[in-house]
Amino acid sequence: MRNNFALALLTAILLGLCATGCAPADRIPDADVSAPAAEAVTIGALTDEGFPLTGAQVIAIADEDVPLSAAPGGSLALTPSAPGTAVCENKSAVIDYSNAKDGYICVSWKEGGSPKLKTLVKGPSGATYQYNLRTDGKYDVFPLSDGNGAYTVGVYKNVSGSEYATVLSGTVEAKLSDEFAPFLRPNQYINFTADSQAVKKAAELCAGLSDNLDKVEKVYTFVVDNITYDREKAQTVKSGYLPDVDATLNAKKGICFDYASLMAAMLRSQGAPVKLVVGYTGEAYHAWLNVWSSQDGWIESKIYFNGAEWKLMDPTFASTGNQSDDIMKYIGDGANYTAKYLY
Repeated sequence: MRNNFALALLTAILLGLCATGCAPADRIPDADVSAPAAEAVTIGALTDEGFPLTGAQVIAIADEDVPLSAAPGGSLALTPSAPGTAVCENKSAVIDYSNAKDGYICVSWKEGGSPKLKTLVKGPSGATYQYNLRTDGKYDVFPLSDGNGAYTVGVYKNVSGSEYATVLSGTVEAKLSDEFAPFLRPNQYINFTADSQAVKKAAELCAGLSDNLDKVEKVYTFVVDNITYDREKAQTVKSGYLPDVDATLNAKKGICFDYASLMAAMLRSQGAPVKLVVGYTGEAYHAWLNVWSSQDGWIESKIYFNGAEWKLMDPTFASTGNQSDDIMKYIGDGANYTAKYLY
């Protein structure tokens, strides 16, 4: 596969950020708070007095499925951080939106223990993204996948079955430094650092390459040729599963989510904007990739080049089907894919 597209990133947009409210359980958020242009507003810690952990607003949150389907030279490892310059917090949790301009927020649980926790992020598109939240006090990183606009972020604690009490909620108005910001950095589902083996392998594969789609070719071919589908894992994996890119690379096998996460991490570490897409292929819950080129923009329904046309970037199907004509025909038909979430 050859291409002549040049990798380019858009000129950075003037950044700005303002928070419009932060509230604990069953408190009504204050009125919107405006901020001068290009200044961050910090919402101070809320009082702990009378803060209920249960018996507050209770909502039902069903666990998400895990995408499983197995059918038809240098690097740019950007590191998320939570500096605490813009936060929404109380005694139980903290939402750090200091780097919302870079396309992500960080959330941490402060009370310890081992409760079952969820973080919900609802962006301008109206889609609600559901994540499990760790309890060890370390931060989880969540992308602002919808780009510029208002995001509602909530932390919820399980009280019974699928019922969760609101622990902390806030609204963040994000103005991204550029449109690619959420799709170049690590997050909970595409987790990597400069020391990751996957990042080092990507640097090796892409040495001397500057074209985005040349990098896609190298990484895609490597993943398809070297990773096999783990059917045993697919039978036992549970909701809340998080891909481990280095574990997938070392084991040389994984489920659909692992394929997509590994390839996304490798390409992002090479400065190539990539969206990990979760949705449906027919009735199967699946994950695949969209990438960006300077000539065509986001290539959302076709990315594998067979010498005549681009095909949808679906490393799982290509690998498990040994790139047969029937599998490649299925992959190339965008009508077979329905996107639900972008990471």
